[in-house]
Amino acid sequence: VEGDLVADMTVINPFDFFVEEEAESWPFEYAPDVKTQLAPYLVTEPMTPRLEEWLKSWPSQSERVIDFLVDVNRNAQQRIEYTVRLEPGVQTPEETLKLARGSCRDSAWLLVQGFRHIGMAARFVSGYLIQLAPDEKPIDGPAGPTSDFCDLHAWAEVFLPGAGWVGLDPTSGLMAGEGHIPLACTPHYRDAAPITGGHEPTDVQFAHEMLVTRIVEAPRTTKPYT
Repeated sequence: VEGDLVADMTVINPFDFFVEEEAESWPFEYAPDVKTQLAPYLVTEPMTPRLEEWLKSWPSQSERVIDFLVDVNRNAQQRIEYTVRLEPGVQTPEETLKLARGSCRDSAWLLVQGFRHIGMAARFVSGYLIQLAPDEKPIDGPAGPTSDFCDLHAWAEVFLPGAGWVGLDPTSGLMAGEGHIPLACTPHYRDAAPITGGHEPTDVQFAHEMLVTRIVEAPRTTKPYT
């Protein structure tokens, strides 16, 4: 199975969106017709003790809904330690909170369920995370990756009236940016699997490789330029 993708890595501002007036602060209610369309993204799994306790730590109100989302996303990042987990499947929110660690898909599903339990539509996103090494080292702040990097990744999106789906990455605690390349956005993580099925027992060897190549397009030279 081979996937090939050309992505425009133009820098974007993840906060560059407008929210309808009735949704500018938290809490808010979706309009009845909008809520009907968002029904699959509001389905919750049973409430559990640790999930309920975690939700009680969330801000109950905020003058700006974006501040609320940033606080919750940062809270998830600080509470759940990121780990590479090769086992199949996704942990339940209760398991992730009990262990206080999980993979990106575990943290994403935890955040999705958390938002749904407070009445905010959320969906599971599976795709790539691309990080490019900077052309010049920054004077201040973190140096960033030393080489171009790509990996499978998962994060969450919430629906804000007026803005649409807004991406939140609980693994980093940041908003989704140009490096987050979504391949599947689904109500449930099961629907995001790229391949499903089975086969008869056989002798096989599995290999997995991801490669990032920069495509340089030189500008056209036209008169009066030489």
